[in-house]
This record gives sequence, C-alpha cells and structure tokens, in this order.
Amino acid sequence: MKLSPYVFYSGTCEEAINHYQRILGGDIVMMSRYGDGPGGEELAPEAKNLVMHGRLVFEGQTLMASDAHPSMPNNGSHGFSLALNFTDLEKAERVFNGLAEGGSVTMPLQKTFWAERFGMLTDRYGIEWMINAGESI
Repeated sequence: MKLSPYVFYSGTCEEAINHYQRILGGDIVMMSRYGDGPGGEELAPEAKNLVMHGRLVFEGQTLMASDAHPSMPNNGSHGFSLALNFTDLEKAERVFNGLAEGGSVTMPLQKTFWAERFGMLTDRYGIEWMINAGESI
C-alpha cells in the first residue's frame, strides 16, 4: 500500500505540476483535460482546458492533482501539509528554496532537536509543505 496525495487547484494545476517537476524532477505521466472527458463538450470553453487529472512521479513517489471542476469550486487546502524527507541536506535546501519561491516561508529551514534541517512554507499555489532533512535522533 502507498499513500499518494491528491491536490486541487483553481485553474493553476498544470502550472503547479510543471513547477514541481522542475524542482523535484521526475516525469509528468498524465495530464488529462475536462474537455476530453465525458460531458466535456458541454463545458464552457474556458473550462475545457482545465486539468481533470495530472500525475507527477518522482523518486518512487506520486503526486496527483486536478483543477477543481467548474461545478465544484476549490475552497483551498486546509488542515494538512505535504511533507518531504531527505537524507541529503543540499537537496533539501534546494527543494525548500524552489518551493518557497513566490510563496511564503512559515519556518525557515533550520536545525531542530529532531533533524539537521526542518522548515515549513506555503508555495505560490497555496499548498503547505514541510521539509525535513538529515535526522539527528
């Protein structure tokens, strides 16, 4: 069994997945549109190109995402963070800085009592991330 997060956006899914691929690496293995799915021909023209399902696979992990369907608005992400754990401190810092670009840092990447580095941020798409690196316990 494997847990794979599924994140919703309000029209920025494709941009977000491309951004994450640049930072995390991997492959975008799917990017389907609402206009290509059942009932897609009935959607307003601006809704047809929204992402119905996107999937980024990197380092054995899968991040899935979608633009909220026009009939079901996205109310934002609340009550969770996406957490990435690293053994490589330099890679953790590179990923943290990449995700923080255009977003806001909640807690700078720093040494804690449980790890060599830990930090929290909200990216430019409103998704919260926690980066943990080099466990010291």
